[in-house]
Amino acid sequence: MTDVLEETTWRARAAAHATRLAPYVEPHLARREARIKHPVHDFLFTYYSQRPAQLMRWHPGFGTALSGDVSEYAGLKGYLGATVSGEYVASQRPLIQSLHTLLTATASRSPTLGCFGLHEWAMVYRLTEDETRHKDWTLRLGTAGTDDVVESHRITCSHFDAFRFFTPPARGLNLLQPASDDRPAYEQPGCLHGGMDLYKHAFRLSPMICSDLVADAFELAWEIRVLDMRAAPYDMTGEVLDPTGQPWTPVCIETPEGKQEYAAAQRAFAERGAPVRQRLIQECERLLAASAEVDVDDAGFHASGA
Repeated sequence: MTDVLEETTWRARAAAHATRLAPYVEPHLARREARIKHPVHDFLFTYYSQRPAQLMRWHPGFGTALSGDVSEYAGLKGYLGATVSGEYVASQRPLIQSLHTLLTATASRSPTLGCFGLHEWAMVYRLTEDETRHKDWTLRLGTAGTDDVVESHRITCSHFDAFRFFTPPARGLNLLQPASDDRPAYEQPGCLHGGMDLYKHAFRLSPMICSDLVADAFELAWEIRVLDMRAAPYDMTGEVLDPTGQPWTPVCIETPEGKQEYAAAQRAFAERGAPVRQRLIQECERLLAASAEVDVDDAGFHASGA
């Protein structure tokens, strides 16, 4: 059964969505025009594949149709007329199933809070300042001090998309060796990158899920990235990293106090991410059920037409 949204209703929701995300998107576009890069403010737009225009576009999700003038949705991926088609959902079944497997495996585990953000430190281990990923910012402890932190700690990164950026000498220091094809075996809800990836999982399900959930995941990922870089080895003194305008302060994970601060923030993000992850799991299950119905309908059609 398909719900129908009146044009005044869906246009208001689309406008609210754009207004919500404009404070993030518009400054990024201005920086891009000026060719200015920022490791926090640009991360969600450069590391992930969804373009700003795609993020700003609101979708109602599969099972909801738009009434009135829907010409702006004509020809968009997944749409047949004023709604996302069941055939498109069925075509995405491998993606939906793989995301469901990963999300449920992650949700089944307790958060691990002992990594202290050392993945960012391992990404610059034994590099010169000019060789780091964000060479416009100096290392807070210098190269020797940064290397000492890596060598004096236990590295337990479980996230492949962080681990793959470790420098070659740092890779062997990680107690875990996650790979691209075994993510469900390693992902855990305390991982900052796992929390940020909820945004990736959400937009990969677009336009089959409502964009309100994508926006929720985006805003969570933005705040997580702020912590990620506050705990990183870079010195970003003077920068403003969050929408409230608060200036940058480091989380000094090389100290006992910094470790406590990081673990507490990590736990808070795990708690905030849990309902977002659960909503994505529920959406995957809804879409998998819908795709199965399409399969049944198709089988019946071909049988009757044989």
